[in-house]
Amino acid sequence: MPETTPRSALILSGGVAHDFPASSAALAGVLEEAGFAVGVTTDVEGACLGLADRDRRPALLVLNMLRWTMRVERYAHLRAEWSISLSDAAREALSGHVRDGGGLLAMHGASICFDDWPGWRDLLGGVWRWDRSSHPPLDGPVRVTVATGGHPIVDGIGDFDVVDEVYGFLDRAPDVRGLMSSPHGGADHPLLWAREVGSGRVVYDALGHDGRSYDAPEHRLIVRRAAEWAAGAPSY
Repeated sequence: MPETTPRSALILSGGVAHDFPASSAALAGVLEEAGFAVGVTTDVEGACLGLADRDRRPALLVLNMLRWTMRVERYAHLRAEWSISLSDAAREALSGHVRDGGGLLAMHGASICFDDWPGWRDLLGGVWRWDRSSHPPLDGPVRVTVATGGHPIVDGIGDFDVVDEVYGFLDRAPDVRGLMSSPHGGADHPLLWAREVGSGRVVYDALGHDGRSYDAPEHRLIVRRAAEWAAGAPSY
């Protein structure tokens, strides 16, 4: 029998306040377990522009990064290295990748990225707002409640504990339905959603602060299923 060619996944990595080399390595391990051939790059603009070539697009684009415009003065010392504003061509290529049938898996800080691009909320389904979004201190395990009977990404997986940051009070699109959640600030916050955009599929997972997030076997399985679903798997 001829050898099958693995589906490709490209992780866009890098940014501030997180150990992205470690978390991207852990994430790559999960994707490889799912049968993806994985690449990692910190060239976000170049990678997005490359999506314009339909013949060379990865089956799955993964964002494990924290880069935005950093207009606030307290981030001034980080702007030269980490500030980003995608060009119009890169935005169009990224949107086109999804709308034409490509997969997008966005982890944790991806909701903070591309803050000067209004279309990012429409594509991702929810974004961080500096005047309202927050997370409690990362000081130990948090309890994650998994939705039941709602989606193949989470079906059959029970509630679990994980050492991670719980993002909350995001600005979400009306069609977003949480597949797992955790409370803080007097409210339960969706930590995972999956949606179809055009012919493609998008998953946002608000967990993934560092490598410890992937130590929880339940979360590891969820990320694997999310990658498979976003890349077009019909079921598990």
